[in-house]
Amino acid sequence: MARRIIDAGYPVTLWARRPASLEPFAGTPAKVASSPAELAAASDLVCICVVNDADVEEVLTGERGVLAALREGGVIAVHSTVHPDTCRRLAGRAAARGISLIDAPVSGGGTAAAEGRMLVMAGGEPDIVERCRPVFATYADPVVHLGPLGAGQVTKLLNNLLFTAHLATAASALALGQALDVDPLRLADVISHGSGSSFALARIASAGTLDRIASLAGPLLQKDVRLVADLADAAGVPAGTVLAAADAALALMNHPR
Repeated sequence: MARRIIDAGYPVTLWARRPASLEPFAGTPAKVASSPAELAAASDLVCICVVNDADVEEVLTGERGVLAALREGGVIAVHSTVHPDTCRRLAGRAAARGISLIDAPVSGGGTAAAEGRMLVMAGGEPDIVERCRPVFATYADPVVHLGPLGAGQVTKLLNNLLFTAHLATAASALALGQALDVDPLRLADVISHGSGSSFALARIASAGTLDRIASLAGPLLQKDVRLVADLADAAGVPAGTVLAAADAALALMNHPR
């Protein structure tokens, strides 16, 4: 994502918790900051890509965090997948300093970013989202504005919930096929050309087994399913079959909710 913004000609300042993450940018025009605050002082738009709610809070509100130095009129885009209430709470702190915050979780991974076809799911004030759109468009297509602050996070969480559920149903179908003497890889190849195809099936077929996906995706999907379950509980609405299937997938990956 950073590479696409740089290549589009925008002046870019980078900061990362791991110095190794910055090594690929040594030969680019991008500047490197020593802290989130130093980055913020040089920026009018700060895009945050970290793992979870606590990480977003630390980067924004820490002693040398973004909010300590971003100027009035600046914008923060939270690309991480976190609880919508986290974004709303942080937006309140940002607003007190004359700063706007939108949630803009992403989907697609590194390959999609390099090809400019990530998906950005944005929530927030329409005019702020539109201000950010040209930058987002360097690495994403489509960029979808879904509604008020938090709507992007809810959408991303529901997407990940359904993906997790699909992992369970795909793994179960392949296991059943194997028990009925059908080679699981050949079965996956056939289904991928039929009406039962899914992105989750393709991921399992590519990895060979669900276990190989679990080590990397398991903790992240566990986090996201927990967040969706919390949202449903707080709203007093039933999550339905999709949550049951997602729970089955998490159990198969040894990362129960």
